[in-house]
Amino acid sequence: MTDLMSRVLSRRTARTSDAAAPERPRESTWRLCRELSPLLRLLILTQLAFNIGFFAVLPFLAEHLGTAIGMAGWLVGFVLGLRTFSQQGLFVVGGWLVDRYGVRPVVLAGCVLRVAGFAWLGFAESSWTVIGAVLVIGFAAALFSPAVESEVARQAVAWEEDGHGPRTRVLALFSVAGQAGAFVGPLLGALLLAVDFRTACLAGAAVFVLVLAGHLWLMPQHIPGRVRVRERGGARTLLRNRRFLALCCAYGTYLLAYNQLYLALPDEVQRAAGSQAPLSWLFALSSVLVVFTQLPVTRWAGDRLDLHRSMTAGLLLIASGFAVVAAARPTGWTGATGLLPAAGFVILLTVGQMLVVPAARAWVPDLAEEGRLGLYMGALSSVSGLIVLAGSAATGFLLDLGLPAAVPWLVLAAVPALAVAVLPRREKGAGTAA
Repeated sequence: MTDLMSRVLSRRTARTSDAAAPERPRESTWRLCRELSPLLRLLILTQLAFNIGFFAVLPFLAEHLGTAIGMAGWLVGFVLGLRTFSQQGLFVVGGWLVDRYGVRPVVLAGCVLRVAGFAWLGFAESSWTVIGAVLVIGFAAALFSPAVESEVARQAVAWEEDGHGPRTRVLALFSVAGQAGAFVGPLLGALLLAVDFRTACLAGAAVFVLVLAGHLWLMPQHIPGRVRVRERGGARTLLRNRRFLALCCAYGTYLLAYNQLYLALPDEVQRAAGSQAPLSWLFALSSVLVVFTQLPVTRWAGDRLDLHRSMTAGLLLIASGFAVVAAARPTGWTGATGLLPAAGFVILLTVGQMLVVPAARAWVPDLAEEGRLGLYMGALSSVSGLIVLAGSAATGFLLDLGLPAAVPWLVLAAVPALAVAVLPRREKGAGTAA
Protein backbone atom coordinates (compact mmCIF):
# COMPACT_ATOMS: atom_id res chain seq x y z
CA MET A 1 0.00 0.00 0.00
CA THR A 2 2.92 2.32 0.71
CA ASP A 3 4.17 2.01 -2.87
CA LEU A 4 0.70 2.63 -4.20
CA MET A 5 0.30 5.70 -2.01
CA SER A 6 3.64 7.13 -3.07
CA ARG A 7 2.82 6.69 -6.75
CA VAL A 8 -0.62 8.25 -6.35
CA LEU A 9 0.68 11.18 -4.32
CA SER A 10 3.54 11.83 -6.72
CA ARG A 11 1.10 11.77 -9.63
CA ARG A 12 -1.24 14.17 -7.88
CA THR A 13 1.54 16.48 -6.77
CA ALA A 14 2.81 16.64 -10.33
CA ARG A 15 -0.67 17.42 -11.57
CA THR A 16 -1.06 20.18 -9.00
CA SER A 17 2.30 21.75 -9.91
CA ASP A 18 1.28 21.79 -13.56
CA ALA A 19 -1.95 23.66 -12.84
CA ALA A 20 -0.80 26.54 -15.01
CA ALA A 21 -0.32 24.31 -18.04
CA PRO A 22 -2.66 24.77 -21.00
CA GLU A 23 -6.01 23.07 -20.62
CA ARG A 24 -6.58 19.75 -22.33
CA PRO A 25 -8.93 19.86 -25.29
CA ARG A 26 -12.55 19.30 -24.33
CA GLU A 27 -13.43 15.65 -24.71
CA SER A 28 -16.67 13.87 -25.41
CA THR A 29 -18.09 10.98 -23.42
CA TRP A 30 -17.42 8.72 -26.42
CA ARG A 31 -13.77 9.76 -26.58
CA LEU A 32 -13.32 9.14 -22.86
CA CYS A 33 -14.90 5.69 -23.21
CA ARG A 34 -12.47 4.81 -26.01
CA GLU A 35 -9.54 5.67 -23.73
CA LEU A 36 -10.67 3.19 -21.09
CA SER A 37 -9.55 -0.41 -20.83
CA PRO A 38 -11.97 -3.14 -22.01
CA LEU A 39 -12.52 -4.15 -18.39
CA LEU A 40 -13.51 -0.62 -17.36
CA ARG A 41 -15.87 -0.33 -20.31
CA LEU A 42 -17.45 -3.65 -19.32
CA LEU A 43 -17.94 -2.52 -15.72
CA ILE A 44 -19.42 0.84 -16.69
CA LEU A 45 -21.82 -0.73 -19.19
CA THR A 46 -22.69 -3.23 -16.47
CA GLN A 47 -23.74 -0.38 -14.18
CA LEU A 48 -25.97 1.00 -16.94
CA ALA A 49 -27.63 -2.38 -17.53
CA PHE A 50 -27.89 -3.07 -13.79
CA ASN A 51 -29.90 0.10 -13.17
CA ILE A 52 -32.10 -0.38 -16.24
CA GLY A 53 -33.13 -3.82 -14.99
CA PHE A 54 -33.49 -2.68 -11.39
CA PHE A 55 -35.52 0.49 -12.04
CA ALA A 56 -37.76 -1.24 -14.57
CA VAL A 57 -39.31 -3.04 -11.58
CA LEU A 58 -38.66 -1.45 -8.19
CA PRO A 59 -40.40 1.94 -8.65
CA PHE A 60 -43.66 0.05 -9.27
CA LEU A 61 -43.29 -2.48 -6.47
CA ALA A 62 -45.17 -0.58 -3.75
CA GLU A 63 -48.31 -0.15 -5.87
CA HIS A 64 -48.18 -3.82 -6.91
CA LEU A 65 -47.91 -4.96 -3.31
CA GLY A 66 -50.81 -2.77 -2.21
CA THR A 67 -53.19 -3.48 -5.09
CA ALA A 68 -52.41 -6.86 -6.64
CA ILE A 69 -51.14 -8.60 -3.48
CA GLY A 70 -53.42 -6.67 -1.09
CA MET A 71 -50.81 -5.90 1.56
CA ALA A 72 -51.53 -3.36 4.28
CA GLY A 73 -49.66 -0.08 4.11
CA TRP A 74 -47.41 -0.91 7.07
CA LEU A 75 -46.47 -4.24 5.51
CA VAL A 76 -45.62 -2.58 2.18
CA GLY A 77 -43.30 -0.22 4.06
CA PHE A 78 -41.78 -3.14 5.94
CA VAL A 79 -41.08 -5.05 2.71
CA LEU A 80 -39.45 -1.99 1.11
CA GLY A 81 -37.35 -1.50 4.23
CA LEU A 82 -36.27 -5.13 4.12
CA ARG A 83 -35.10 -4.68 0.55
CA THR A 84 -33.03 -1.65 1.53
CA PHE A 85 -31.51 -3.45 4.52
CA SER A 86 -30.70 -6.63 2.57
CA GLN A 87 -28.96 -4.46 -0.03
CA GLN A 88 -27.36 -1.40 1.54
CA GLY A 89 -26.85 -2.91 4.98
CA LEU A 90 -25.05 -5.98 3.59
CA PHE A 91 -22.73 -4.17 1.17
CA VAL A 92 -19.92 -4.68 3.66
CA VAL A 93 -20.48 -8.46 3.47
CA GLY A 94 -20.33 -8.35 -0.32
CA GLY A 95 -17.15 -6.28 -0.16
CA TRP A 96 -15.51 -8.82 2.17
CA LEU A 97 -16.42 -11.64 -0.20
CA VAL A 98 -14.89 -9.74 -3.13
CA ASP A 99 -11.58 -9.36 -1.30
CA ARG A 100 -11.56 -13.03 -0.37
CA TYR A 101 -12.78 -14.69 -3.59
CA GLY A 102 -12.28 -12.11 -6.32
CA VAL A 103 -14.53 -9.96 -8.48
CA ARG A 104 -15.72 -12.47 -11.08
CA PRO A 105 -17.35 -15.13 -8.85
CA VAL A 106 -19.08 -12.51 -6.68
CA VAL A 107 -20.45 -10.62 -9.70
CA LEU A 108 -21.68 -13.86 -11.28
CA ALA A 109 -23.34 -14.95 -8.04
CA GLY A 110 -25.03 -11.56 -7.76
CA CYS A 111 -26.36 -11.84 -11.32
CA VAL A 112 -27.73 -15.35 -10.73
CA LEU A 113 -29.47 -14.25 -7.52
CA ARG A 114 -30.92 -11.15 -9.20
CA VAL A 115 -32.34 -13.26 -12.07
CA ALA A 116 -33.84 -15.70 -9.57
CA GLY A 117 -35.19 -12.89 -7.38
CA PHE A 118 -36.95 -11.02 -10.18
CA ALA A 119 -38.42 -14.23 -11.63
CA TRP A 120 -39.61 -15.24 -8.14
CA LEU A 121 -41.14 -11.79 -7.56
CA GLY A 122 -43.04 -11.99 -10.83
CA PHE A 123 -44.82 -15.16 -9.70
CA ALA A 124 -45.09 -14.33 -5.96
CA GLU A 125 -48.71 -14.10 -4.81
CA SER A 126 -48.44 -14.09 -1.01
CA SER A 127 -46.71 -11.91 1.55
CA TRP A 128 -44.11 -14.52 2.50
CA THR A 129 -43.15 -15.33 -1.08
CA VAL A 130 -42.83 -11.62 -1.84
CA ILE A 131 -40.61 -11.11 1.21
CA GLY A 132 -38.39 -14.01 0.13
CA ALA A 133 -38.06 -12.63 -3.40
CA VAL A 134 -37.28 -9.12 -2.16
CA LEU A 135 -34.57 -10.41 0.19
CA VAL A 136 -32.93 -12.31 -2.67
CA ILE A 137 -33.09 -9.20 -4.90
CA GLY A 138 -31.51 -7.04 -2.20
CA PHE A 139 -28.73 -9.48 -1.34
CA ALA A 140 -27.93 -9.87 -5.04
CA ALA A 141 -27.11 -6.15 -5.17
CA ALA A 142 -25.10 -6.47 -1.95
CA LEU A 143 -22.88 -8.92 -3.83
CA PHE A 144 -22.87 -7.25 -7.22
CA SER A 145 -22.42 -3.56 -6.41
CA PRO A 146 -19.36 -3.68 -4.07
CA ALA A 147 -17.61 -5.96 -6.55
CA VAL A 148 -18.16 -3.62 -9.49
CA GLU A 149 -17.61 -0.38 -7.54
CA SER A 150 -14.37 -1.52 -5.89
CA GLU A 151 -12.89 -2.74 -9.17
CA VAL A 152 -13.88 0.47 -10.98
CA ALA A 153 -12.19 2.45 -8.19
CA ARG A 154 -9.04 0.30 -8.38
CA GLN A 155 -8.92 0.55 -12.16
CA ALA A 156 -9.47 4.31 -11.94
CA VAL A 157 -6.38 4.63 -9.73
CA ALA A 158 -4.34 2.69 -12.28
CA TRP A 159 -5.77 4.86 -15.08
CA GLU A 160 -4.65 7.97 -13.17
CA GLU A 161 -1.19 6.53 -12.55
CA ASP A 162 -0.80 5.91 -16.29
CA GLY A 163 -1.15 9.65 -16.87
CA HIS A 164 -4.64 9.76 -18.36
CA GLY A 165 -5.97 12.29 -15.85
CA PRO A 166 -7.76 12.36 -12.48
CA ARG A 167 -9.41 9.13 -11.38
CA THR A 168 -12.59 11.10 -10.66
CA ARG A 169 -13.28 11.30 -14.42
CA VAL A 170 -13.65 7.51 -14.58
CA LEU A 171 -15.81 7.45 -11.48
CA ALA A 172 -17.92 10.28 -12.88
CA LEU A 173 -18.55 8.26 -16.04
CA PHE A 174 -19.58 5.36 -13.80
CA SER A 175 -22.10 7.68 -12.09
CA VAL A 176 -23.41 8.88 -15.46
CA ALA A 177 -24.00 5.29 -16.56
CA GLY A 178 -25.87 4.52 -13.35
CA GLN A 179 -28.02 7.64 -13.61
CA ALA A 180 -28.81 6.96 -17.27
CA GLY A 181 -29.99 3.49 -16.27
CA ALA A 182 -32.10 4.96 -13.48
CA PHE A 183 -33.69 7.28 -16.06
CA VAL A 184 -34.35 4.66 -18.76
CA GLY A 185 -35.43 1.85 -16.39
CA PRO A 186 -38.72 3.40 -15.18
CA LEU A 187 -39.66 4.33 -18.76
CA LEU A 188 -39.14 0.70 -19.81
CA GLY A 189 -41.03 -0.52 -16.75
CA ALA A 190 -43.98 1.79 -17.45
CA LEU A 191 -44.26 0.36 -20.97
CA LEU A 192 -44.08 -3.22 -19.71
CA LEU A 193 -46.71 -2.59 -17.04
CA ALA A 194 -49.17 -2.10 -19.89
CA VAL A 195 -49.00 -5.90 -20.04
CA ASP A 196 -48.63 -6.71 -16.33
CA PHE A 197 -46.20 -6.58 -13.41
CA ARG A 198 -44.99 -10.13 -14.09
CA THR A 199 -43.85 -9.10 -17.56
CA ALA A 200 -41.85 -6.20 -16.08
CA CYS A 201 -40.19 -8.60 -13.60
CA LEU A 202 -39.30 -11.12 -16.29
CA ALA A 203 -37.90 -8.35 -18.48
CA GLY A 204 -35.75 -7.20 -15.54
CA ALA A 205 -34.58 -10.79 -15.08
CA ALA A 206 -33.76 -10.96 -18.81
CA VAL A 207 -31.53 -7.88 -18.48
CA PHE A 208 -29.52 -9.65 -15.78
CA VAL A 209 -29.28 -12.79 -17.89
CA LEU A 210 -27.55 -10.62 -20.49
CA VAL A 211 -25.27 -9.11 -17.82
CA LEU A 212 -24.45 -12.62 -16.57
CA ALA A 213 -23.61 -13.81 -20.10
CA GLY A 214 -21.44 -10.76 -20.72
CA HIS A 215 -19.40 -11.35 -17.58
CA LEU A 216 -19.05 -15.06 -18.21
CA TRP A 217 -17.62 -14.24 -21.62
CA LEU A 218 -15.63 -11.04 -20.99
CA MET A 219 -14.66 -10.91 -17.30
CA PRO A 220 -11.16 -12.38 -16.82
CA GLN A 221 -10.68 -15.19 -14.31
CA HIS A 222 -7.89 -13.22 -12.63
CA ILE A 223 -7.60 -9.45 -12.90
CA PRO A 224 -3.95 -8.32 -12.97
CA GLY A 225 -2.95 -6.48 -9.81
CA ARG A 226 -5.92 -7.72 -7.80
CA VAL A 227 -4.75 -9.33 -4.54
CA ARG A 228 -6.98 -11.71 -2.62
CA VAL A 229 -6.75 -11.52 1.16
CA ARG A 230 -7.13 -14.77 3.07
CA GLU A 231 -6.39 -13.72 6.64
CA ARG A 232 -8.93 -12.23 9.01
CA GLY A 233 -8.81 -8.94 10.87
CA GLY A 234 -9.88 -6.47 8.18
CA ALA A 235 -13.05 -5.34 9.98
CA ARG A 236 -11.16 -4.63 13.20
CA THR A 237 -8.61 -2.49 11.40
CA LEU A 238 -11.36 -0.72 9.46
CA LEU A 239 -13.14 0.25 12.67
CA ARG A 240 -9.89 1.80 13.94
CA ASN A 241 -9.39 3.77 10.72
CA ARG A 242 -10.61 7.16 11.89
CA ARG A 243 -9.94 8.89 8.60
CA PHE A 244 -12.05 6.38 6.68
CA LEU A 245 -14.87 6.52 9.24
CA ALA A 246 -14.79 10.31 9.00
CA LEU A 247 -15.22 10.02 5.25
CA CYS A 248 -18.15 7.62 5.79
CA CYS A 249 -19.82 10.12 8.13
CA ALA A 250 -19.43 12.98 5.67
CA TYR A 251 -20.67 10.80 2.80
CA GLY A 252 -23.57 9.67 4.98
CA THR A 253 -24.75 13.27 5.37
CA TYR A 254 -24.82 13.56 1.56
CA LEU A 255 -26.94 10.38 1.34
CA LEU A 256 -29.24 11.70 4.06
CA ALA A 257 -29.64 14.92 2.06
CA TYR A 258 -30.31 12.94 -1.13
CA ASN A 259 -32.94 10.92 0.71
CA GLN A 260 -34.93 14.12 1.19
CA LEU A 261 -35.96 13.81 -2.46
CA TYR A 262 -38.31 11.13 -1.12
CA LEU A 263 -39.15 12.58 2.30
CA ALA A 264 -39.03 16.39 2.62
CA LEU A 265 -39.36 17.35 -1.06
CA PRO A 266 -42.74 15.61 -1.63
CA ASP A 267 -44.22 17.63 1.26
CA GLU A 268 -42.88 20.86 -0.23
CA VAL A 269 -44.21 20.01 -3.70
CA GLN A 270 -47.60 19.07 -2.25
CA ARG A 271 -47.77 22.41 -0.43
CA ALA A 272 -46.78 24.46 -3.46
CA ALA A 273 -48.68 22.64 -6.22
CA GLY A 274 -51.55 20.98 -4.38
CA SER A 275 -50.41 17.56 -5.64
CA GLN A 276 -47.23 15.54 -6.08
CA ALA A 277 -47.50 15.38 -9.87
CA PRO A 278 -44.52 17.79 -10.40
CA LEU A 279 -42.26 15.36 -8.51
CA SER A 280 -41.68 13.26 -11.62
CA TRP A 281 -40.45 16.33 -13.48
CA LEU A 282 -38.09 17.26 -10.67
CA PHE A 283 -36.68 13.72 -10.59
CA ALA A 284 -36.24 13.85 -14.36
CA LEU A 285 -34.46 17.20 -13.98
CA SER A 286 -31.98 15.62 -11.55
CA SER A 287 -31.31 12.66 -13.85
CA VAL A 288 -30.85 14.81 -16.95
CA LEU A 289 -28.43 17.11 -15.10
CA VAL A 290 -26.25 14.16 -14.08
CA VAL A 291 -26.30 12.52 -17.51
CA PHE A 292 -25.37 15.67 -19.43
CA THR A 293 -23.23 17.68 -17.00
CA GLN A 294 -21.50 15.16 -14.69
CA LEU A 295 -18.40 14.81 -16.88
CA PRO A 296 -17.89 18.56 -17.48
CA VAL A 297 -18.36 19.27 -13.77
CA THR A 298 -15.90 16.53 -12.82
CA ARG A 299 -13.36 17.72 -15.39
CA TRP A 300 -13.64 21.28 -14.07
CA ALA A 301 -13.27 20.08 -10.47
CA GLY A 302 -10.37 17.76 -11.35
CA ASP A 303 -8.42 20.66 -12.88
CA ARG A 304 -8.98 22.98 -9.90
CA LEU A 305 -9.92 21.06 -6.74
CA ASP A 306 -8.43 18.21 -4.75
CA LEU A 307 -10.70 15.55 -3.26
CA HIS A 308 -11.12 17.38 0.05
CA ARG A 309 -12.07 20.66 -1.62
CA SER A 310 -14.37 18.91 -4.07
CA MET A 311 -16.31 17.25 -1.27
CA THR A 312 -16.35 20.50 0.71
CA ALA A 313 -17.79 22.43 -2.23
CA GLY A 314 -20.35 19.69 -2.89
CA LEU A 315 -21.56 19.55 0.71
CA LEU A 316 -21.87 23.34 0.90
CA LEU A 317 -23.87 23.42 -2.34
CA ILE A 318 -26.20 20.78 -0.89
CA ALA A 319 -26.59 22.86 2.27
CA SER A 320 -27.41 25.93 0.18
CA GLY A 321 -30.15 23.96 -1.59
CA PHE A 322 -31.94 23.39 1.71
CA ALA A 323 -31.34 27.04 2.64
CA VAL A 324 -33.06 28.20 -0.57
CA VAL A 325 -36.28 26.42 0.43
CA ALA A 326 -35.97 27.64 4.03
CA ALA A 327 -35.64 31.24 2.84
CA ALA A 328 -38.67 30.94 0.55
CA ARG A 329 -41.04 29.12 2.92
CA PRO A 330 -42.16 32.23 4.90
CA THR A 331 -43.38 33.82 1.64
CA GLY A 332 -45.99 31.11 1.18
CA TRP A 333 -45.61 31.08 -2.62
CA THR A 334 -47.75 28.53 -4.46
CA GLY A 335 -48.27 27.41 -8.05
CA ALA A 336 -45.45 27.60 -10.56
CA THR A 337 -43.68 30.31 -8.52
CA GLY A 338 -43.94 28.16 -5.40
CA LEU A 339 -42.15 25.32 -7.17
CA LEU A 340 -39.09 27.44 -7.98
CA PRO A 341 -37.44 26.91 -4.54
CA ALA A 342 -37.99 23.15 -4.90
CA ALA A 343 -36.40 23.24 -8.35
CA GLY A 344 -33.50 25.26 -6.93
CA PHE A 345 -33.06 22.66 -4.20
CA VAL A 346 -32.98 19.82 -6.75
CA ILE A 347 -30.44 21.62 -8.93
CA LEU A 348 -28.10 22.52 -6.05
CA LEU A 349 -28.42 19.04 -4.53
CA THR A 350 -27.62 17.43 -7.88
CA VAL A 351 -24.60 19.63 -8.59
CA GLY A 352 -23.37 18.93 -5.05
CA GLN A 353 -23.87 15.22 -5.69
CA MET A 354 -21.78 15.47 -8.86
CA LEU A 355 -18.88 16.82 -6.78
CA VAL A 356 -19.27 14.58 -3.72
CA VAL A 357 -19.86 11.10 -5.17
CA PRO A 358 -16.84 10.75 -7.52
CA ALA A 359 -14.56 12.39 -4.94
CA ALA A 360 -15.69 10.09 -2.11
CA ARG A 361 -15.27 6.95 -4.21
CA ALA A 362 -11.89 8.18 -5.45
CA TRP A 363 -10.75 8.79 -1.87
CA VAL A 364 -11.47 5.27 -0.59
CA PRO A 365 -8.49 3.56 -2.32
CA ASP A 366 -6.14 5.98 -0.52
CA LEU A 367 -7.61 5.06 2.88
CA ALA A 368 -8.09 1.31 2.41
CA GLU A 369 -5.69 -1.44 3.39
CA GLU A 370 -3.87 -3.31 0.65
CA GLY A 371 -6.16 -5.98 -0.78
CA ARG A 372 -9.24 -4.86 1.16
CA LEU A 373 -10.72 -2.30 -1.22
CA GLY A 374 -13.92 -4.33 -1.58
CA LEU A 375 -14.45 -4.33 2.18
CA TYR A 376 -13.90 -0.58 2.40
CA MET A 377 -16.14 0.25 -0.58
CA GLY A 378 -18.86 -1.92 0.93
CA ALA A 379 -18.39 -0.32 4.33
CA LEU A 380 -18.71 3.16 2.79
CA SER A 381 -22.24 2.24 1.70
CA SER A 382 -23.19 0.27 4.83
CA VAL A 383 -21.98 2.84 7.38
CA SER A 384 -23.54 5.65 5.37
CA GLY A 385 -26.75 3.64 5.13
CA LEU A 386 -26.93 3.39 8.93
CA ILE A 387 -26.55 7.17 9.13
CA VAL A 388 -29.39 7.59 6.63
CA LEU A 389 -31.58 5.16 8.58
CA ALA A 390 -31.17 7.09 11.83
CA GLY A 391 -31.24 10.48 10.14
CA SER A 392 -34.37 9.75 8.14
CA ALA A 393 -36.25 8.74 11.28
CA ALA A 394 -35.13 11.98 12.94
CA THR A 395 -36.12 13.99 9.87
CA GLY A 396 -39.58 12.45 9.79
CA PHE A 397 -40.02 13.30 13.48
CA LEU A 398 -38.81 16.85 12.80
CA LEU A 399 -41.28 17.34 9.94
CA ASP A 400 -44.16 16.15 12.15
CA LEU A 401 -43.44 18.52 15.05
CA GLY A 402 -45.40 21.43 13.60
CA LEU A 403 -42.44 23.81 13.76
CA PRO A 404 -42.30 27.04 11.71
CA ALA A 405 -42.08 26.13 8.03
CA ALA A 406 -38.44 27.15 7.57
CA VAL A 407 -37.02 25.39 10.65
CA PRO A 408 -36.81 21.78 9.35
CA TRP A 409 -35.12 22.98 6.16
CA LEU A 410 -32.64 25.08 8.14
CA VAL A 411 -31.78 22.06 10.29
CA LEU A 412 -31.32 19.95 7.17
CA ALA A 413 -29.09 22.68 5.71
CA ALA A 414 -26.90 22.61 8.82
CA VAL A 415 -26.18 18.86 8.56
CA PRO A 416 -24.07 18.83 5.34
CA ALA A 417 -22.55 22.19 6.27
CA LEU A 418 -21.31 20.78 9.59
CA ALA A 419 -20.11 17.62 7.85
CA VAL A 420 -17.39 19.69 6.18
CA ALA A 421 -15.63 19.83 9.55
CA VAL A 422 -15.75 16.02 9.77
CA LEU A 423 -13.92 15.41 6.47
CA PRO A 424 -10.45 13.88 6.95
CA ARG A 425 -7.64 16.36 6.45
CA ARG A 426 -4.95 16.19 3.78
CA GLU A 427 -1.65 14.48 4.43
CA LYS A 428 1.25 16.88 4.80
CA GLY A 429 3.09 17.37 1.56
CA ALA A 430 0.32 15.91 -0.58
CA GLY A 431 -0.88 17.82 -3.53
CA THR A 432 -4.43 16.70 -2.85
CA ALA A 433 -6.51 15.02 -0.24
CA ALA A 434 -5.56 11.51 0.61
